[in-house]
Order: sequence, then structure tokens, then C-alpha cells
Amino acid sequence: MSAFAPKIAPAELQESLSAIDKKAQLLVDQIRKSKHFIAFTGAGISTSAGIPDFRGPEGNWTLRTQGRQRTQKVDTLTAIPTPTHMALVELQNRGLLKYLVSQNCDGLHRRSGTLPDRISELHGNSNREYCQSCGKEYLRDFRAVASYEKNDHDHRTGRRCALPNCNGPLLDSIVNFGEDLPAKHLSSAFAHAKKADLCLVLGSSLTVTPANEIPAVVGTRKAGKLVICNLQPTPLDDLTALRVYSKTDELMTRVMAKLGIPIPPFVLRRRLVVEMESEGTSKPRHSIKISGVDVDGTPATFLQSVKLKDSRRVARAEPFVISFREELEEGRELRLELDFMGHYGECNAEVVHVFSGEGASRSEHMLEYEVGVDGWVVSYV
Repeated sequence: MSAFAPKIAPAELQESLSAIDKKAQLLVDQIRKSKHFIAFTGAGISTSAGIPDFRGPEGNWTLRTQGRQRTQKVDTLTAIPTPTHMALVELQNRGLLKYLVSQNCDGLHRRSGTLPDRISELHGNSNREYCQSCGKEYLRDFRAVASYEKNDHDHRTGRRCALPNCNGPLLDSIVNFGEDLPAKHLSSAFAHAKKADLCLVLGSSLTVTPANEIPAVVGTRKAGKLVICNLQPTPLDDLTALRVYSKTDELMTRVMAKLGIPIPPFVLRRRLVVEMESEGTSKPRHSIKISGVDVDGTPATFLQSVKLKDSRRVARAEPFVISFREELEEGRELRLELDFMGHYGECNAEVVHVFSGEGASRSEHMLEYEVGVDGWVVSYV
């Protein structure tokens, strides 16, 4: 991979804050006029979260080309989405940003709240794996990446699909050099590029094909405007209606202020499903199953264990199931203590499921945790 970066990285250029401010206003004017605004992001939007880029002076591939190693380990699981990430989420929530295309694998876009049907993760997501047999996807609160001990194209993670009658091998979603981009994500990205009248590129060197062809579609159209914000020059600079040499946070904080839209804080959101099942009639046996899901129903792993409060019963592995031998009275509150992975220092949370007395029941809960603020906010969905 280092062969794709020069030994000496192109110089990073930084415009004055006053120049960035003027260009932010020009971009705001374009956003307000736009009918189909898309964004295209690269590693530069995550550098302020402590995740290095690839082709900058201290980028991963630049270091490899120079024969140097990074001395400090980077953990993408503890990284907090940047103001740029959160600005894009809010623009999406308000209907201004129609679609997001990303080259990033760090998982921060999905974690920040970007909707799964509004993003193409062209190069994969280190927290997402899928079944080779049936295609079912899984989100993980850990690095769901193969070891690549045999070769770069062996994507098996060692886990299996949990769907009944499947049990197919799970593969990571990372796209390595020489591999095709995921057809679904690529097709959707190009479809939105063809509709877009404005494409904002943030933190990408635009040197990797075929990903860089997506913003080029907008820049080469008469009705399309291409805006690039990156510290280093890119091959598409000649196609731009507006070129900004700055860190993405410096631009996006000004854009949002001029739009009059506050950038929301990062809130970790977890969706939990609790299902109660009963077997038998005369002396029914009950069990309760606890599982995580994403907003679109994709299974999501973010718990280490689930404990029934005021009891010794603990489920320590997925599927999290707790069985009851005793009879349960209708209306009994089953208090479940949730133990999370804890990448953001999140404490345990409690959810309550009320036994309805029927054969089966289901409840869904939204859990929200703002980093740096004590406790979870729990609500029914």
C-alpha cells in the first residue's frame, strides 16, 4: 500500500482564517441554492479525532514509504467523531445533505449517526462484517477485521452467521488494493453524483480510483459544482468551482455558523430489543432475549453481559438469553442491567421489561450516552 504514496508528501497549504471565512460564505450560498447536495469524505476529516491520514507528512503510507513506523497506537474505537462528522449528520437530519460518500474505514460516520441508507462506505467499515452465504450484515463494537494471516484477500473473521439455517462464514467489509469496491455502494454513489448539483469533498487527496471518479462526475457536469477542502493539492482541483486549503473542521464550523445551524455534540446511541417467550401451557417456562440492533434492524453487538437485577442470573455471551424456572406474575418488572464494551467509558445502564402474561412480548429501547456526561438516557421506541 505504501507504494501508492511518494516518499516526500506534497506540501500542506493553509489559508488564512479570514480567507476560509469568505469561502465558507460562498459555500453556504451554494448549499442554500442546491437541490441535491452530496459530500465526499476522506481520512482528513478524522485527523482531529487522533486518526492519522494516509498521504500527509505523517500519514500511514508516507511513513511506510520512508521506512518509518508509527510510535503511538491509534484506537478507532475510542475516537470521538469530529465537528465535521457531526456537522454532516446535522445537515443530513435537516434534509440539506442528500447523500454521503466516504473512503473511510474507521466507522466514525455510522457511529456519529449517519443513516445507513444515506451513505456509501466505498472502502468498508472496520466495525461491519457480512455473511458470505446470505449477505446478512452485522455491526460490532469491536474491530471486525480478518487477521489476513494467509493473504490480503482472505476476509474471514472467524465468526459465523447467526441466522437460522445459515451459519455461513462472516467476512470483513474492508476493501484492500486490487479488490473491487462493493457494487451496491458504488452504484448508489454514482447515482447520487449524477443527480447532484453540488459535491463537497472533505479531507481527501482524490488519488484513489475508482472512488475519485465520483466527485469528478459532478465537477465535469455543466450544472454541477465541485468544492474541495483539503490541505494538499488534488488531481481534480482544476474542476472546482471553489477550492479551500484548510482543515475540514475550520471550514465546517464556519459553514454551520453561517447557516445558523448548531453542530450537535456526539451522542452514542444504542438500540435494544427485549423479547419474552413462553413455552408450555400448564407450567410455562419463560425466557427473555436481549439483542442490539441498528436503526435499520441490522444486528449490532455492543454488550458484554446482561444481568437480571436482584438475581444471580447473568448472560455473558450472544445471544443474551436468561431463562426462568419459576412462574412469573403478570405485570412483573424484569430489571436488566446492561454491561457495555466501554470504549467511551460508558457506565452500565438499566432497562425494564414488563411481563405481560402472554406467550410472547417485545419491547424496544433507545439508549443515549453523551460522552463526558454521567449516565444513560433510556426511552421506549
